[in-house]
Parts: sequence; structure tokens; C-alpha cells
Amino acid sequence: MSDAPPTPSEAFDLLLSGNRRFVAGTPEHPNQDAVRRAETAPEQSPFAVLFGCSDSRLAAEIIFDRGLGDLFVVRTAGHVAGSEVLGSIEYAVSILKAPLVVVLGHDSCGAVAATRAALTDGLGTNSFVRDVIERVTPSVLAAKAAGLTENDDIIDEHIRHTVDLLVDRSRLLAEKIEAGETAVAGLSYHLADGNARVVTTRGLN
Repeated sequence: MSDAPPTPSEAFDLLLSGNRRFVAGTPEHPNQDAVRRAETAPEQSPFAVLFGCSDSRLAAEIIFDRGLGDLFVVRTAGHVAGSEVLGSIEYAVSILKAPLVVVLGHDSCGAVAATRAALTDGLGTNSFVRDVIERVTPSVLAAKAAGLTENDDIIDEHIRHTVDLLVDRSRLLAEKIEAGETAVAGLSYHLADGNARVVTTRGLN
């Protein structure tokens, strides 16, 4: 990377090229040495915000072949977005000037599966897991209303819903997109082959 901050499109290409290396089994492990550690100690300038599911198989810096200071990572089960998530993303976009926000979902998502089960079988829980299910429910209901029945299609709908939610709820993020300073992309990660597939974008060609 050069000293000049990347554009949203350049940041997106940078992220996807790292994923292609990971899929091919040819990672470069950039920015993971002592020099990079020293460079980033005083300040950080991540080129992307990665808002993903907390699933242990979605280690962001590994699957996108990046290193220290590259990604500002926010993760929750089912990538459900509350005020803390929105605040973290707005911080990265406004203060750290990150030109890209990525919502990363994946196949076989437990949060989506639990929500589908709760809606079908009435399975309840008194734990905080209920909060996750409640936040995923609108996505699953929207998918059902659209006639979607396949797991991957429902997960894609949840990714689209999360992207829309971020942009709709965060005026700051919407303004940054409108100004061409930031973009948002929704990706779906395939656990078996490691590929991150584009589902939706806002502010990218």
C-alpha cells in the first residue's frame, strides 16, 4: 500500500485480492512483522471496517490475508447491529477515515438457523441469545415473504438487511457514501472453500 489512503474501490479490490490469495493457498501474510508493529504503534489507519459474524471460522485477517493495522474488526453473533456496533463503525469511518465497510456473513450461520427454528417451532430462550434471535428475525421474515427457502438465499437476505440497516440508521455513514468517501459491501463467506462472495454493495460501481 502507498502512503495515500485508498479510495473505496481500491480498498475493496485490496480486500478481495487478499481473499483470492487465501482461497488459492498462496497467502503473503503482509504487515505481520516487527516493522509493521512499530509503524502502527503510534496510530492506526485501517483501510476497511470488517463487521462480521463472531463465528470462530471467520478470522478476518486470515481469510483476507491482511495484517496489523489493516482491518478495524467488529464482530457479533449473526452480525447483529446494535448501538455499540454502529458507534464502532462510525468511529472507524469518521475518525480513522476508513474508506470501506464490509458486512461479512457466512453459510451455516448458527444465528440464522436458531432464528428459523424459533419462528418455525416456537423455541424460546430466556437468555441473551433471545436478543440475537430477535434482531435476526426481520431478515428471516423478509426472506420468507420473498419466497426464499434455501439457506444461502436466506443468509444473503440477512446480509442485505444488515447493510441496509447500517446505512439507514447511521446518517454519518450515509453521508460518507453520498460524498464518495466510504462504501459498504455485503459479502458471504463459504466455509468449505474460503471464498468471500459479493452479495450487495452501496457506493461501489
